[in-house]
Amino acid sequence: MQNPKAYIMLVCATLFWSGNFIVGKFAFLENIPPLSLVFYRWSLVWIILLPFTYKEIIKYKDIIFNNLPLLFFLGFTSVGLFNSFTYLSLIHTQVINSTLFNTAIPAVIILLCFLFKIEKTNKFQILGLIISVLGILSIITKLDIDILLSLNFNKGDIIMIGAVITWGVYSTLLKKKKFTLPLLTLVHVICTFGLICVFPQFLYEFSQGQVIKNDINLLYILIFLALFPSIGSYYCWAGAVSIIGANRAGIFLSLIPLFSTIMAIIFFNEKFMFYHLLGAILIFIGIILSNKKVENNF
Repeated sequence: MQNPKAYIMLVCATLFWSGNFIVGKFAFLENIPPLSLVFYRWSLVWIILLPFTYKEIIKYKDIIFNNLPLLFFLGFTSVGLFNSFTYLSLIHTQVINSTLFNTAIPAVIILLCFLFKIEKTNKFQILGLIISVLGILSIITKLDIDILLSLNFNKGDIIMIGAVITWGVYSTLLKKKKFTLPLLTLVHVICTFGLICVFPQFLYEFSQGQVIKNDINLLYILIFLALFPSIGSYYCWAGAVSIIGANRAGIFLSLIPLFSTIMAIIFFNEKFMFYHLLGAILIFIGIILSNKKVENNF
């Protein structure tokens, strides 16, 4: 296997992100406001990273300032939108649904790489994208044609599709960047801009009387979210994408529903229905086709 380090990093990233969905659902059950959770999570990440990165941030300040728009947008799409959409979706839908939608991210990445002319696209990737979309439709409609015709979709499912699109944009832009920063420094800078975007959301929830209660469960949740789905996963994902590219890295996101579904069934007694199975099969077929190499690319 070529680039074993990249593949190990991708497995770790997906394992950590699987835990993010489980803990996010648990946070909702503990009445923790979702947008405030995003703010506190990434504030803790920012504090943890600062002693390890401040010297490098000063060292690479010229690179950072010269790429402020891109870095800001990376923080906006990943820390800001993706996390907010994910936690909001878990209020209205199952962990299984959210994680299965996540597996469609590779298809979104392929589409965006094609549109932005970052990586070449072949006919199998286009076919894989179409099949993946059919898989998503199977899940959000529950194979009920009336739901499709009436557009009466679950609110959480629609929000999670928004999360999928924003992560696809983030991964595509990450591949497009022309500069190099140490990985932890890059994560810290992205975290900084993400917090700027998340702070107004936190203020909105606070103004609505949605205040986080300080207790031991909150501490455990924040420590886990800061160390694993945040620092660990973002470090591993950014490193792997820089080695093997966004398209090839994207296929490993299909491991997330495997881990998350097992945990959701165990901890929340969620049901894995036939439409979940069909949707997962279609999405996985789409992913396999998307990673098929041919000589003629578009």
